[in-house]
Amino acid sequence: MDWDRLKVFYAVAQSGSFTKAGDKLGLSQSAISRQVSKLEDGLSVSLFHRHARGLILTEQGDILYQTVKDIFTKLATAENAITESKDRPKGPLRVTVTSSLCAAWISPMMPEFIDMYPEIQVTLLMEEGELDLAMREADVAIRMFQPKQPDVVHRHLMKFENGVYASTDYLKRNGVPSKPEDLDSHKIIGFGEGQRTPYDNVNWVLNAGAKPGLDRKPAMKVNNLVTLGQACEAGLGIAGLPGYMVQHSPKLTRILDELKGPPVDVYLVYPAELRHSKRLRVFRDFMVRKALEHNKQADAKLATAV
Repeated sequence: MDWDRLKVFYAVAQSGSFTKAGDKLGLSQSAISRQVSKLEDGLSVSLFHRHARGLILTEQGDILYQTVKDIFTKLATAENAITESKDRPKGPLRVTVTSSLCAAWISPMMPEFIDMYPEIQVTLLMEEGELDLAMREADVAIRMFQPKQPDVVHRHLMKFENGVYASTDYLKRNGVPSKPEDLDSHKIIGFGEGQRTPYDNVNWVLNAGAKPGLDRKPAMKVNNLVTLGQACEAGLGIAGLPGYMVQHSPKLTRILDELKGPPVDVYLVYPAELRHSKRLRVFRDFMVRKALEHNKQADAKLATAV
């Protein structure tokens, strides 16, 4: 099996399209098609089912894809180990994180990290789903649940509290609820279907203090935590939000302090094979320091409030 053809096959299998693979590799669609056809001829099997909507791996194609994927993963690991500087950490670092945590907490810290380590090329992969760290789809993850895989290392960073928030404009127009039962007469923004969350009772505000038999209906549903925060800032209603979403928002005010939703634990996770990577080690230490700073600020704020 020719190595160049395997690279072409891998790109096609990932993208599901000759055209997209060609754009990625800088080759024409016809050149991509020829390389795949020659690989199929050499193996005497069909690797793809071809149809109008794209390409799907055959059973034999999937076997080859899993093998080639494993090879590329090991090569990437070897390349990173070989090229990493002896004196200063350098090279790519792919961090996967949810869009809400990235926008509210991770992104604002990145200028400081990049100033400290300018030779590390950080890529933030905002994914609500779970990328496979063992297969090197990312180098490190910031996750809001404790991983159970045996081949990863995880470090607990912090715990965020969920509270009830509304914009200043909304409260001026509609008044400030003084007790949970008052939410019956307010507009509440809730979650719709399709949102991956680290806790089950995602619409806890809809039930908080509700009268028996009363089924509160949200004024609007969204399936993204960032959009939920933006809708709340815009004055569309009251919402349950984690602390990291609102810590830098001057438009949002916490109400009904006695109401607290499910807490959110945040973990830093990375493959065990990268435990000695300098790039990952300095990123881990940076995140731990930032988490400690956040925890101290939160404790100080709580003590002042008390």
